[in-house]
Amino acid sequence: MKSLFNVLVLLFSFTAGAMAYAVDGDYTLNAGDRLSISVWNEDALKKEVVILPDGTISFPLAGQLMAKDKTVFQVENEIREKLSNYISDPVVTVTVDVVGGNTIHILGKVTTPGSFSMSQPLDAMQALSLAGGLAQFAKENDIIVLRREGTKQRTIPVYYARIKQGNALESNIMLESGDIIIVP
Repeated sequence: MKSLFNVLVLLFSFTAGAMAYAVDGDYTLNAGDRLSISVWNEDALKKEVVILPDGTISFPLAGQLMAKDKTVFQVENEIREKLSNYISDPVVTVTVDVVGGNTIHILGKVTTPGSFSMSQPLDAMQALSLAGGLAQFAKENDIIVLRREGTKQRTIPVYYARIKQGNALESNIMLESGDIIIVP
């Protein structure tokens, strides 16, 4: 019961951290992320938007823009460029309010399978710990990560038992949004 409580506390703090995510310049936006966009001294141009599944957002006077896989800075620049047709030297601010699209999915023989938001970079071992660790009869060296690359998927092996021994550390890969970890 105590270990379940510890897992729940960890999951709550992890999810709560995603709500106030401090985005650095390297974070690329994902579908499901919620943004606040404002233009200085233009009260009518202040809006909260969610990046749609197709990766786009809409903003007044700027129209529909592709936001997925871009940084906050790139989206600010694109909006600024489009607004400059209507406003002289617009000062655009984009902030990430909720990292809702930066998720991974863990299936199979783990204590708590499900979807998890990443509020920081995670490797495979860290993600498995978020899922409460492996179940008793999990096949530790048959774990795979499914990663979509365009229209194709590839499998990446994770050798859990070997990593625990300090070997095969290269299989403890950094995860990307949308990755699926399967534990047979």
